[in-house]
Amino acid sequence: MAADLTNQSDRLLSEGRALVRDNQSGGRHRNSASIGKGSARIRRSNLMKRAKFIAAALFAIVVAAGAAGIVLDGIGFTGVMITFLAIMAAIFIFSRFPKVKTPKREDLARTQDAKQLVARTELWLEHQRPALPPPAVNLVDKIGVQLDELGLQLEGIDREHPAAVETRKLVGEYLPQTVDTYRKIPRNLREEKGAGGSPDEQFVESLGKISGEIDRVTRQLASGAIDDLAVRTRYLEYKYGEAMQPAEKDD
Repeated sequence: MAADLTNQSDRLLSEGRALVRDNQSGGRHRNSASIGKGSARIRRSNLMKRAKFIAAALFAIVVAAGAAGIVLDGIGFTGVMITFLAIMAAIFIFSRFPKVKTPKREDLARTQDAKQLVARTELWLEHQRPALPPPAVNLVDKIGVQLDELGLQLEGIDREHPAAVETRKLVGEYLPQTVDTYRKIPRNLREEKGAGGSPDEQFVESLGKISGEIDRVTRQLASGAIDDLAVRTRYLEYKYGEAMQPAEKDD
């Protein structure tokens, strides 16, 4: 009986690990995939938490079943079934909870840390993506990559730096507002042509402009690092130039 219980536990542990791997890879739906490293990091952290909960629950159930078996001199078929159902329930619950908490739009505007803002914005955009037209989905994916690069450039920069302030406005306010405004338009009107084009076309154009602005801010920040590198290179050439030159060979 103990061997049966062990076999069942091993099988369920394998199923639980497979489910976690499937969730971690984004599942079978493209819309659940991460658009950037920041949101992927949040999802991985959540999955690790679920995996720990599953492992702890299964360990507690198996230990409890083993202790009951020792005290009662075996738990019988009923005990095995109860243990099996408890294991299944633990895997079912903790493979789905706790869920990744999608930030609200107003939360983005209040986020001061640039790295955290990038990750939260990526997560928020992923949640909006299923409601967007295909061209906009492609742009959102591109923006996710751009936000990763922008986040790297913002690390270590003071919160009151003009680029950091501009980023919070662009990423934490203007981008979410643009998406929210589009989503308020009834679906049957989104393709209706107007003076400036259809809402779908205007929305895609707006996202394109936002993408361009993110790229501009990233390049602006990177240019400072490039200038610093150039200065350091010239300094090294000035100080160690002769030592760095290859030795001339004697004839």
